Amino acid sequence: QVQLVESGGGLVQAGGSLRLSCAASGRTFSTYAMGWFRQAPGKEREFVAAISWSGGSTRYADSVKGRFTISRDNAKNTVYLQMNSLKPEDTAVYYCAADRQLSTVVGPFTVGGMDYWGKGTLVTVSS
Repeated sequence: QVQLVESGGGLVQAGGSLRLSCAASGRTFSTYAMGWFRQAPGKEREFVAAISWSGGSTRYADSVKGRFTISRDNAKNTVYLQMNSLKPEDTAVYYCAADRQLSTVVGPFTVGGMDYWGKGTLVTVSS
C-alpha cells in the first residue's frame, strides 16, 4: 500500500509560482513512477507530468512544458511539482499519482492506469 498526501496549493496571481509536494508512505516508493494530474471545474482529469522511479526520465503535457518541472527525492519519499509562469487556465485541483513502473524510462500516465491517488490540492491562479 502507498498513501499519497499533497500539499502546497493555494492562491497565486498570474505569472507567479508555486511548488506542490506529494509525500508518500511505504517502503516501496522508489519502485513507483510518480506523476501529477489536474482537474479543473467541469472538466475531466488530465495528465500534467510524470517522473520515473529513478528520477532520470520525465514527461510533460504540452500545456505545461517549459513552465512546470517535476522532481523527486527518494530519500524523503516525496515528489515535487514546481510551477512557474502560472496562468488562470492552470487553476485546478492537482492530484499526485503512483504507477508501478520498473523501467528507467517513464511510460504513459493515464487516469485509468494509476495504482494510487492522493486526495488533491487546490491551485487557484487569479488574472
